[in-house]
Amino acid sequence: MKNHALDTKRHSKGIKAQINIRFRGWIKRRIPPAREVTLDQRRIFIFPTRVGFFFATCLLVMLLAAINFENNLSYALTFWLATLFIVAILHTYANLAGLTIRALRAEPAFSGQQSKFHLMIKRSKRRDYFSLHLKWPNSSGTLINLLDEDSVIVQIHMAVDSRGWFNPGRLLLESTYPLGLLRCWTLIDLDLYALVYPRARASTDLPGLTTNTPEGAAVVVDGNDDFYGFRSYRKGDSLRQVHWKGMAKRQGPLTKQYTAYADRSVWLDWDMFAGLDTEQRLSHLCYWLLEFDRHGHEYGLRLPTGSIEPALGEKHRDRLLKELALYGEERRSQ
Repeated sequence: MKNHALDTKRHSKGIKAQINIRFRGWIKRRIPPAREVTLDQRRIFIFPTRVGFFFATCLLVMLLAAINFENNLSYALTFWLATLFIVAILHTYANLAGLTIRALRAEPAFSGQQSKFHLMIKRSKRRDYFSLHLKWPNSSGTLINLLDEDSVIVQIHMAVDSRGWFNPGRLLLESTYPLGLLRCWTLIDLDLYALVYPRARASTDLPGLTTNTPEGAAVVVDGNDDFYGFRSYRKGDSLRQVHWKGMAKRQGPLTKQYTAYADRSVWLDWDMFAGLDTEQRLSHLCYWLLEFDRHGHEYGLRLPTGSIEPALGEKHRDRLLKELALYGEERRSQ
């Protein structure tokens, strides 16, 4: 008996899975992925809500009562409410029709954190739109109205998991305005991807650290406070750096030199964490990349797929993070 119940449950799950696969295929053909979608009759679906089904049931009971008692007032009330239901269908549909949803950008995030997706909702006609609810699966929902503005920028937060390109799925846009009797909705794929960096995993030390410049090596830099020595005067040298005391002693024109001490130029190498799996290596490299960037050190990256020379700055950091995020993954333009 127990085995029969388990078989029945598995069979039911299999049927649901097949229905979901067929539905996803049908919706993909009907509303293909696009960066911008304008809602029309083909892309909008409408169906009664629970309140709408209850309302329709009440209408049926009222109609049966009117037929049974042959009461003209009951007929009039029933058909008037039925007309109201039909008018609500038109207004609920019109509250989505003509809207244009455009994907703007998705902000990068680290694995396990939340990414922010930026969308634009624009109306094509001078018509007000009320109570528009937007939501991705497992994301926070947003409720907007389009009244005085022709367009509005919407930001939706969503947790991201594994590194690489993250697609949030199909966006649900729905409304039950004006009476809540019907639900009008659409499911659109905006072809929007967020870049997910590896989760930074701390380690106590960095084995096999290599540098380009010996720590403490001095380089000549004009205008620094650390005196280094003298050299012969050259045309164009600042008068503030001329050794006037030497000229007073008839030593000839000399120019003061100053130095700065070079920081270490660090290489983050794939082989530093030998023995770990791919994701652990990327997580440790990500952690040390962020640490060196925070302390202002020059750093480069060596991966089996290529090398990036040491440098500084936000662009350099983002470039290296992108390399770690897409290691072994599909490359795509955004």
